Amino acid sequence: MKAVINRAHPLWVAFIIHRLSGLALALFLPVHFWVMAMALTNPARFDAFAEVTSVSLVKVAEFGLVFLLAVHMFGGLRLMAMEFLPWSGPQKSLAAGAAAASFFIATLFFMQAI
Repeated sequence: MKAVINRAHPLWVAFIIHRLSGLALALFLPVHFWVMAMALTNPARFDAFAEVTSVSLVKVAEFGLVFLLAVHMFGGLRLMAMEFLPWSGPQKSLAAGAAAASFFIATLFFMQAI
């Protein structure tokens, strides 16, 4: 019963919204990269695809995307504020490893693009 009460707390809801917005953005990014690659490799196909963006439903979806971005950004700022404490050595190593892995993946993507 105690767990149910804790899950009704506003910070629990903020946690869930942050996670779900991150998941939705992670699912959106590959589609976005595919469309941007289409603009480079097949401009005529991209132009045909871009005409779809004038549909009202797409405009609503764009609003939803901007909302998800804002929610995720502010949720991340909240987490950073909560964790603004001195770090231990292993935490610094994990953060540096995550940054290095992100840079490696971005470099691989860049190498495929050129």
